[in-house]
Amino acid sequence: MATSCEKMKKIQGHPCFGGNHHKNGRMHLAVAPKCNIKCGYCTRRHDCANESRPGVTSRLLSPDEAIVRVREVMASPITGPIIKVIGIAGPGDPLFNEETFDTFRYVDREFPQLIKCLSTNGLLLPDKMPVLKEIGLHSLTVTLNALDPKVGGKIYSHVFYKGTKYTGEEGAEILVRNQLEGIRQAAELGLTIKINTVLIPGVNDEQIPLISKKVKELGAFVMNIMPLIPQADFAHIEPPSADRLDALRQDNEKTIGQFKHCKQCRADAVGLICENLQLAIAPAA
Repeated sequence: MATSCEKMKKIQGHPCFGGNHHKNGRMHLAVAPKCNIKCGYCTRRHDCANESRPGVTSRLLSPDEAIVRVREVMASPITGPIIKVIGIAGPGDPLFNEETFDTFRYVDREFPQLIKCLSTNGLLLPDKMPVLKEIGLHSLTVTLNALDPKVGGKIYSHVFYKGTKYTGEEGAEILVRNQLEGIRQAAELGLTIKINTVLIPGVNDEQIPLISKKVKELGAFVMNIMPLIPQADFAHIEPPSADRLDALRQDNEKTIGQFKHCKQCRADAVGLICENLQLAIAPAA
């Protein structure tokens, strides 16, 4: 487990956890295509260069291709000096793909100085905690959109867990239970935890203050309240206004620190938070 000083140094280097996002960059590796839940706001697209949002990537990479890409980026005079974090955020759920762990092992072997970060829906967090410890993960982002399974049942059409497909409230109950237990275990392990919550107007508004309080109790470091991107099952819902989002962040900042610079990045983003240099990098061989 990292000491408090080591942990703070890494936090300061991580642009998505409040580190200097004007100087420190991240590289997302799109090695995790499969997902084990269906969110109402999610549309995953591969071979897409024209959208910038979670779940989108220009191409999927194998672990071998991913480490080649990391070498290219770290050798570049443009990206090499700024990249501090290697993250895996999709386009599916990283914990549902063994390629995630193989990729992190490759990165740790060649670039141990880089912060390893992972984003997940949290369904498999308790099950995968031993391997997260083994690969030396530092930062963890968990998307938690509801504590009440009745609300969760409106957000997730199904959950696929241990070979069984669960729908509605039943699936949401399993998901929330595993998310909370996984966050608790991750905090005990010493991971730095960010909670992503998608604000879906008229669906989970009232859940957000409850979430902020609960995750703070469990040991989360920061919360990121994100606006809904209307698409898929929620294409008909108007996204929250900037004023509404700001007000909600200010209210919940009294409970837990709020990350306010999120750009809802692609699964293959490279560079500073305000940019994506992925398309300028030659495709992996």
